[in-house]
Amino acid sequence: MSRKDITSGNWAVAEAMRQINPDVVAAYPITPSTDIPMKFSEFVADGLVDTNLVTVESEHSAISACLAAAVSGARVMTASSANGVALMHEIFPIAASYRAPIVFGLVNRSLGAPINIHCDHSDSMAERDSGWIHIYCEDGQEVYDTMIMAVRIAEHKDVLLPVFVCQDGFITSHCFEPVEFMDDEEVRSFIGERDPLFPLLDIDNPVAYGSLALTDYYFEIKRQQVEAMKHVERVYREVAGEFAKKTGRDYPVVDTYKTDDADHIMVIMSSAAGAAKDTVDRLREKGHKVGCLRIRLFRPFPAKAVVDALKGAKSIAVLDRAASLGAPAPLFTEIKGALYDAGIHIPANTYVYGLGGRDFFPHNAEEAFMDLINNNMSPEERYLGLRE
Repeated sequence: MSRKDITSGNWAVAEAMRQINPDVVAAYPITPSTDIPMKFSEFVADGLVDTNLVTVESEHSAISACLAAAVSGARVMTASSANGVALMHEIFPIAASYRAPIVFGLVNRSLGAPINIHCDHSDSMAERDSGWIHIYCEDGQEVYDTMIMAVRIAEHKDVLLPVFVCQDGFITSHCFEPVEFMDDEEVRSFIGERDPLFPLLDIDNPVAYGSLALTDYYFEIKRQQVEAMKHVERVYREVAGEFAKKTGRDYPVVDTYKTDDADHIMVIMSSAAGAAKDTVDRLREKGHKVGCLRIRLFRPFPAKAVVDALKGAKSIAVLDRAASLGAPAPLFTEIKGALYDAGIHIPANTYVYGLGGRDFFPHNAEEAFMDLINNNMSPEERYLGLRE
């Protein structure tokens, strides 16, 4: 029987991990994801899980231990943020290339310098081409549910790729709100047991990981990863559909809010979607046909779903919580590319907001919407909430 409790995004991740009962968790604490391994360590100490919790000396060691465990056949989970994620960078493409289905609770935080412990998406966006699946969550309920679904997606034989489950640092990770938890047995029935393919410890069928591949096979290995990514959206939809039947909670690859008849649509990710949706409601009351598109699955990028949601709009505003220094912001680039490939030209404004945890308010969303409504369009990057 499900239960509802008041909890934080971080504790929701830890509770999902308790119910999943992974074989190995290797982690090193960093704000604002520290609560995840701390809470999980209580479950280990209390004998509520069978997990081998590996406490290491750095984030690089944490992801290295996770990788070794995953290719050995274990079910593996971990968490980190910001500079810890950056320290792990060397291992991320290796984990993807080894087809290691690690589930990673990534609590988004600004990359230094200057030192900042608050939210933006610079840490995960820096890893968008590392071969990992990226899923961005709006609230604690979504974080909890996605951690469970991510196990099935990552371990699917057509995928076998690691997954980042992203939530906004402090905004979601430390905010306490109602979350409905599934029954323990229901979670374990849903995820099943891991059936590893080519595990390192299968002594009857010996394999090697980390072999040298120069000009002979490197290209082909990368091509296999490209093909694996092509399966992700289908598998995601299958898993999410099964999850929706069990719980009544549906998580499409993109979340559309009043976009069907909208002339002007805002595209955004994660927790800021709440302020955007509130602004949509208020502007609708004033007669403006506006809507919000929240991108949930960012890697692989769901181009067709995005185009289907945006193709009827007269103008769009794309909001990024990360900047690409010397280039257009990452989400904006993906949106423009998807529309271009579909042969659709919709005037689009690009906005950067919320860097270093700067609050995003409904009036910031309204500013971007009013630019669209007033046909104030420009190719120049704009900044919402920036101090003059």
